[in-house]
Amino acid sequence: MIINDDAGIRRILENHKVIAMVGLSPKEDRPSNIVARYLMARGYTVIPVNPGQQEILGQPCYADLKSIPVTVDMVDVFRNSADVPPIADDAIAIGAKSLWLQLGVIHPAAAEKAAAAGLAVVMDRCPKIEIGRLFD
Repeated sequence: MIINDDAGIRRILENHKVIAMVGLSPKEDRPSNIVARYLMARGYTVIPVNPGQQEILGQPCYADLKSIPVTVDMVDVFRNSADVPPIADDAIAIGAKSLWLQLGVIHPAAAEKAAAAGLAVVMDRCPKIEIGRLFD
């Protein structure tokens, strides 16, 4: 299901606490790193997914979603829109509950495919902004 309403976004943020962040940068000034640190400070578990890194923010980093050895609730995508289809396929394959596409990341076909597979999908939004808006 594609989620665009506050109640749906709130439900995801309240219940999906293990987040695989695809495209997490080790650079502290990058938006992905800022968002990851914020989410970790709010009690979320953030699992970095970046094939060029071994560790980010003190967490083991994985080359892809299928390499993660624990159950993932949310796949948060900090990649170009064109990169989304295989990420959505992997999110489906690992049994994630939601696919969250960051601000500016828009891929309707991949979103529909993930939604049809049972994932809650949020597109073109940032969880950090939504948490601040809905919970603070």
